[in-house]
Amino acid sequence: MNIQERTESINNEVKNLADFIQTNDLVKNDFNEYLRTIGVNSNNRIPLQSACFTYILERNLGEDMKSIPQLYLENTKRVGKDRKAIIEAIDNSISSVFEVKRVAKHGFELLNIVNERKYLVTSLMKMTALSNIGSGNFVIARIVNINGDYFLLEISGVLPSYKKNEAYRFAVAKIIQNPELVYLDNPEKQQEIEADVAEIYEKFVDFFGTTEIITTNKNADDLIGMFNDFAEDGKRADFKSLVVEPEEYKYFDVAEFNNSYDNFLENSLGGFSSHKETYDVGIIYDKELGLYAIPFYGTFNKIFEVKDYTKIVNYDSCIKYFLNKDKYSANLIRMVADKHKNFMEIVNAVLAKNYTLEELLRKYKRRYVDNKIISSTTVLYRSNAFSRTLGIIEDNENKPKIDTTQKIGRNDPCPCGSGKKYKKCCGANV
Repeated sequence: MNIQERTESINNEVKNLADFIQTNDLVKNDFNEYLRTIGVNSNNRIPLQSACFTYILERNLGEDMKSIPQLYLENTKRVGKDRKAIIEAIDNSISSVFEVKRVAKHGFELLNIVNERKYLVTSLMKMTALSNIGSGNFVIARIVNINGDYFLLEISGVLPSYKKNEAYRFAVAKIIQNPELVYLDNPEKQQEIEADVAEIYEKFVDFFGTTEIITTNKNADDLIGMFNDFAEDGKRADFKSLVVEPEEYKYFDVAEFNNSYDNFLENSLGGFSSHKETYDVGIIYDKELGLYAIPFYGTFNKIFEVKDYTKIVNYDSCIKYFLNKDKYSANLIRMVADKHKNFMEIVNAVLAKNYTLEELLRKYKRRYVDNKIISSTTVLYRSNAFSRTLGIIEDNENKPKIDTTQKIGRNDPCPCGSGKKYKKCCGANV
């Protein structure tokens, strides 16, 4: 099958998926409700590149929270091997922010600024329809890998080169939401990050003497900063005065967590100490997935420790928060369950269900059960997009070239002359 035939086959399968969401009894009502929610009101066939594309590739339905392509395969008879492979590839397509490095005859050479890998992609639409996109532009796009060849499924946004900062901020937003994108389709990056996870785990246990610390949000930022200093420079400090329990373990809504896109980065980096209310924060190191700073982790555990869990303020909302919060992994829920024999009894009472732990995790944490998703806190500091957004790394064109054959210690001054340590400058992603 040549590239043109493969392009036609991919387009046909996308059209089949579009038809499926508008005709299948299980899906169509949810799809129509989705359209009403986002303000689309049309009785006509939904255009391929509009709302239905996002729905097909990002919606999960049913008790097992299956994707639309998975449901399509289950509900469609006689899907051949080649068609099935294309549908599964679409289901695993990569959504990211790309810099256009070159315009080719049938597509583009793109740099994925999230996973830092270059791709030569073939467009599924005629290049004349994309004539407004040139080298230096940034595109919010989705690509799919079919037998080693990459195809451009959609472009949902285009930014000019002078909006580079905005493109990188959006890339960081995607990383915070889906940290696995940093190493998705980049095994070398994944190995690099996994090595960091293992190394920092040993340092965390060395510093704190445990894998879990509970304190208040007023002290959490300083405590994490103290550990970061130790992890980077071996500078040991007495942290015990910062381990302070809240006056009462209770769950409530924190206004500062309700971030809009405009202030997400500032709030994500601003820490917990500026928040008006006082609440508990768990600083936790998962040996497999890295560092987490989790609001109300102490309250969550306390529900299963006290004699009468109903005395914990908003205990039911707290349990549902930890189950529904997508940033909290299956490993985290499993750690709490392993510590408390009454975990499933209380959770089932709150949910009015009779789940086993594995059923609970499949229901609420399927993404983590099916994939290795290292914490966003961990991957951010191996992300060039994050470094650029913080201003840690200057644009290469504004820096003098350095001798890469020279042996440079990570704590040595950077040879570029920035005045920063090498690990915080040119060596940040080495």
